[in-house]
Amino acid sequence: MTMAARQGEFGANQPYKMSFTSGGLFLNESIAVAALHLQGEDWSKTLARALEEGTTSLPKAASNRRTLREIVNRLSTLSDAEISFLTEAAGRQEQQYLLWVATCRAYRFVREFAVEVICDRYLSYQLDLPLESFDIFFAAKAEWDDALASITDTTRNKLRQILFRMMREASIISSDQRIQSAYLSNPLRALIESNTPTDLAVFPGVLVEGGEQ
Repeated sequence: MTMAARQGEFGANQPYKMSFTSGGLFLNESIAVAALHLQGEDWSKTLARALEEGTTSLPKAASNRRTLREIVNRLSTLSDAEISFLTEAAGRQEQQYLLWVATCRAYRFVREFAVEVICDRYLSYQLDLPLESFDIFFAAKAEWDDALASITDTTRNKLRQILFRMMREASIISSDQRIQSAYLSNPLRALIESNTPTDLAVFPGVLVEGGEQ
C-alpha cells in the first residue's frame, strides 16, 4: 500500500484496531525489519522476506509471524524518508520517538490516548499517569464504539499493560509512570512536519504550529 493510501487511514475515521496485545515497542526488531525494506516495495513482500530470514528470535513460528505482522503494520505508516532516517541516521532516542509516531499512526486509540490523556495531563501539570486513566478513557470511547465495547476485561487489561510498556520504552513516560517532556532533534522534527505535522501532538511538551500543546 502506498504512503498516500496509508495516510487516508489515519485520524478520526480510522477504525479502532486493537491488535497490540503482545510485546511492546519492538525497537530492535522494527529496525531489523525496516532495514530489509526496499524503497517503493509493497510491505507484504518485506514481511515475507522477514519471515523467510527469521528476523526475530521468537521460538514459535506463530508468535514470530504475529510479531512481524504487527511490526510491519506500524512501519508501513512511515514514509520512505522516515524509514531511511530510522535505519541509517537516527540515534536511539530518535528511533524510539519515530516508532512511537508509527504506533500512533497505526492505532487510532493509541494516538487519541497520547493527545487526549497524556498531553492534556501534561498541560495541566498532572505528570503522574495512573493506570486508571486508561480505564476511564477506554470506557468513554467504548460508549460510542461497539468494537471497543465488545472487548473483554481480560483483553482490556492486557492492552493497558502493553500500552504502558510501549510508552515507557518510547520514553513518553518514566519507569514510575511519570509523563516526560519530549525533546525532538531538528532532523526528526523536520521529517515529521514534512509528512504529518499534526503528529507532533503525540509528544508531551512539543511545540505545534507555533504554540505549545
